[in-house]
Amino acid sequence: MQISRRAFLKCCALASASLGLGPKELVDLESALADPQAPSVLWLQGSGCSGCTISFLNYVSPSEPLDAADVLIKSVNLIYHPTLSAGAGESIVADVKKAENFILLVEGAVPTAFGGYACSPWSDGGREVPFQEAVRTLSAKAGQVVCIGTCAAFGGISAMGANPTAAKSVQEVIGKSTINISGCPPHPNWIVETLVQLFQGKTVSLDGRGRPVSIYGSRRMCDQCPMHGREEARTLGVRGQCMEALGCQGEAGSAPCPATQWNNRVNWCIAAGSPCLGCTDPAFPGTASLFRRRGGPGGRGRGRGRG
Repeated sequence: MQISRRAFLKCCALASASLGLGPKELVDLESALADPQAPSVLWLQGSGCSGCTISFLNYVSPSEPLDAADVLIKSVNLIYHPTLSAGAGESIVADVKKAENFILLVEGAVPTAFGGYACSPWSDGGREVPFQEAVRTLSAKAGQVVCIGTCAAFGGISAMGANPTAAKSVQEVIGKSTINISGCPPHPNWIVETLVQLFQGKTVSLDGRGRPVSIYGSRRMCDQCPMHGREEARTLGVRGQCMEALGCQGEAGSAPCPATQWNNRVNWCIAAGSPCLGCTDPAFPGTASLFRRRGGPGGRGRGRGRG
């Protein structure tokens, strides 16, 4: 028997009466039933590490939506996610094929070598469907395509070096504009903030790299960093010092990491004693190699703009 997530939750609501749950519990259960008119979402995972999904699942907020579960249950109609979907196999493939009026989220780069068969999200009628084919087919039907993470947005780590699978960004593969929430991984707030704007029917203002201006259009990270202007560190792992001489990419980056921080504002890269690696930039991870060339133990380089 095939049963949808929403039908399952309704069964839970009916069964709750026999369990003696009070009015408050019944209201809580009722509110957990997703609105049938809620935006539909398909989330694909390609060539990557699933770190963007993990980051999203760490979302915590003092106001609604309170956490990732709040987003998925109350705010959207999640048709497909390879990790979070309740369904699997032929039933979930059928749901994907008949999906309409949805937002397509893509995590990970798109391998194009070997006919695209380096990555396959599912099989259809016994045929393995290349990820490249799935992305192209669904992006043509989607109301909006959102790239979650630098791999999907710009190629990222998946496309670095020799790149034997010929991994490319989503935009390169589908040939149309995408909303790029870059980062390795992006902060969960950045993901949710962008999705909320789309769910509300708002136009997301983008910079020249397809990134939301509200997130990436702020001042340079260097200008927001509390270590800016302090004594320069000469070795890695030293807290409380500026790491520009070690190749910190805060001068080029414009993400609000110093303000949002990470893990519910517990820490962020600079506070942990690491230079910014510029993971929101299209050139990442090429930018990350700069601290090996320009600084560190035995390094000759100095940071830009320093004497």
